[in-house]
Amino acid sequence: MHLIWTLIIGLIVGALAKLLMPGKDPGGIVVTIILGIAGAFVGTFIGRALGFYREGASAGFIMSLIGAIILLLIYRLFRRKATT
Repeated sequence: MHLIWTLIIGLIVGALAKLLMPGKDPGGIVVTIILGIAGAFVGTFIGRALGFYREGASAGFIMSLIGAIILLLIYRLFRRKATT
C-alpha cells in the first residue's frame, strides 16, 4: 500500500514541481511527472536518512516535493550540458 501511495503522491508532486519551477524543460510534462514519482522515492530515502520517517513509512507531501525539485534541477543541469 505504501508503494501505491508513493506513486500517487509522486504524480501530484511532479505536476506541482513543474508549476513551481517554470521554464522550458527538455522532455516536457511527462518526464516531469516521472521525475515527481522518482522524487517521492528520493524524499522517502532522504526522510528516512534524516530520521523523519521510520522504516516502511512513505514520504509526506513536502518531502516528496523537495525530492522532485532536487531531481528536476539535476535533470535540467545534465540535459543542458548534453545539448550544448
